[in-house]
Amino acid sequence: MIVTPKYRGFICTTSHPEGCAVNVNHQINYIKSKGKFNGPKKVLVIGASTGYGLASRIAAAFGSGAATIGVAFEKPATGSRTASAGWYNTAAFEKAALKEGLYAKTINGDAFSNEIKQQVIDLIKKDLEKVDLVVYSLASPRRTHPVTGETFNSVIKPIGETYTNKTVDFHTGVVSEASFEPATEEEIQNTVKVMGGEDWEMWIHALDEAGVLEKNTITIAYSYIGPEITHPIYKNGTIGKAKEDLEQTSKRLNVFLSKNGGKAYISVNKALVTQSSSAIPVVPLYMSLLFKVMKEKNVHEGCIEQMYRLFADRLYGNKPLYDSEGRIRIDELEMSDDVQSKVNELWKKVDTDNINELSDLEGFRNEFFNLFGFAFDEIDYDKDVDIDVKIPSIE
Repeated sequence: MIVTPKYRGFICTTSHPEGCAVNVNHQINYIKSKGKFNGPKKVLVIGASTGYGLASRIAAAFGSGAATIGVAFEKPATGSRTASAGWYNTAAFEKAALKEGLYAKTINGDAFSNEIKQQVIDLIKKDLEKVDLVVYSLASPRRTHPVTGETFNSVIKPIGETYTNKTVDFHTGVVSEASFEPATEEEIQNTVKVMGGEDWEMWIHALDEAGVLEKNTITIAYSYIGPEITHPIYKNGTIGKAKEDLEQTSKRLNVFLSKNGGKAYISVNKALVTQSSSAIPVVPLYMSLLFKVMKEKNVHEGCIEQMYRLFADRLYGNKPLYDSEGRIRIDELEMSDDVQSKVNELWKKVDTDNINELSDLEGFRNEFFNLFGFAFDEIDYDKDVDIDVKIPSIE
């Protein structure tokens, strides 16, 4: 089948198996180029198939030789419909790991459910006995509560008042002014239920009760703060409320795990193109400007560069960097004064006529399509490919 990108808004409805494999292998090769580090050995990544979760799995496996179990909710190919990008990513990761003699298995299903938690616990007991790192990197627009059965839907909205600012259609390059109505109290609470820390806490308690956490286990979840430009729609909006809940959860988990020498962390990461970030109004325009500035200063990073620094320097190295709230910071390059002052200067000037001159919109667009296996020079997209790719541990 010849696979071309078909998209609507911030979602690609097709993905390319060979392109996704290239994306994964680029990340693996980056980690290999950096050399081994003394890191985790038995790792569970909840939300392991794209973005920071996938990069975490790659960094742990190919950076410190870790056995990894990944949890994802991805769709295989059916008929003429391609598999999801996360399915192809996971297949490529497992194949590369197995080739190097690394343990790698994946549980595919709803990570919010008790059934998947139990499947993961059973697999850990059977194959690894215990894990020493639990990465929580779920990104989902909805969640069904495993106890009450209630389904919650998240929203991306400001809180308190209408927010108006510039945004861009990154496919067309049209810069416009958009207004976003504030969230209701119910929408705020529902977003916290989906994107906050409740499920992370349920995972850690379930793993602990099952006796599958090593002494000195580390668990980490990811967050973003960003600049004032994005605060109304992010830090001070519904997502920000969910992240506040995530941070409070980390503090409780830190106390809970400390009984066995464990730690719970929040890592504040850089703005990057993911399926989630592409959906947030204002953010694609900000990132297009940010990428241009950071590339010019030679400090731009993708998911894998960020996760290498997190694992090798912050978590398991001798270069900790915490803020006043005890959060690990790997966004310090983005948030440096010289980068932000230049982005603010460009923000005031940018419009449809000059966006390609003032921003790296093309770079943002390419990274978006890379998520789905497209826009890689080494792939011939006119070539027929087999879309029915198997994940070794799910065959």
